[in-house]
Amino acid sequence: MENAPLPVTTGRPQRREATGRRWLLLAPTLTIIGVVGLLPLSIAVIYSCLAPGSYGGVEWRFSGAAYVQFLFERDLFDDTLRFNTAYLAIFARSIGLALIATIGALAFGYPTAYFIATRPERQRNVWLFLITLPFWTNLLIRTYAVLLILRDEGLINIALMRTGLIERPLGLLYTDGAVFVGLIYSFLPFMVLPVYASLEKLDFRIVEAAYDLYASRFQVLRRIILPLSRPGIIAGCTLVFVPALGAYLTPELLGGGKKLMIGNLIALQFGSARNWPFGAAAALILMALVMLALTLSAMIARRGAVSR
Repeated sequence: MENAPLPVTTGRPQRREATGRRWLLLAPTLTIIGVVGLLPLSIAVIYSCLAPGSYGGVEWRFSGAAYVQFLFERDLFDDTLRFNTAYLAIFARSIGLALIATIGALAFGYPTAYFIATRPERQRNVWLFLITLPFWTNLLIRTYAVLLILRDEGLINIALMRTGLIERPLGLLYTDGAVFVGLIYSFLPFMVLPVYASLEKLDFRIVEAAYDLYASRFQVLRRIILPLSRPGIIAGCTLVFVPALGAYLTPELLGGGKKLMIGNLIALQFGSARNWPFGAAAALILMALVMLALTLSAMIARRGAVSR
């Protein structure tokens, strides 16, 4: 006699219990996201739509002046609006410096990652340790060390003057170039580690096969190594560009307050300018730029995956 099939007990109570259990497991994560992410974002959105207080803070009445101030300047005499490019210039400088820093980090980081990936396995951990060693110290200390190197009495100017190449110190500090160097130094490991993770998985027998087929080094790099390491390149560029776009400490110290970036502009509005709504609006515009960069990065990565 065959055994009768067991009855299926998947009614609504069971489904409700499973749904409740899933929400219970998700509750800690959702709470953290809400408290750490959504709540501060909501406060920034609300503050950006209010009027600035006379001595800081906000006045609880709706006003879109913060977003108007980003593009226009109000005349003190006739109260008319004139197009103002001052804040656009700061955002453009920030985007430009972040892009240049990303390209520079890629130019230095990719050969470094390739060198580490081609070392014997026992040596790789040592090289990775040396790459991550700067993270053991505070960013302020590392940035101040760059300042000591670039200043008029710094290592570079002293070396050049002692060799007779220059007679007086070069004005290296408080320039866009100093900020560029500081950004690369600060975020270079963010480029090296993702690229190394991609190159470590690369089967170098493919490279040897390409050489056996008389491919040049440039052809091997362009048609084999770079395409296979594209995910690491995209991840590294994203990890460098996003924090460089909102950097505050590096342009503050190495730019000397003369080369404002978005992070410095936001801090200035919440500090001495006492214009909290405009600071919140600038922070939201920065967040929109970051979201745009992440979206473009995801689209490029998806397109690369489909092409393969």
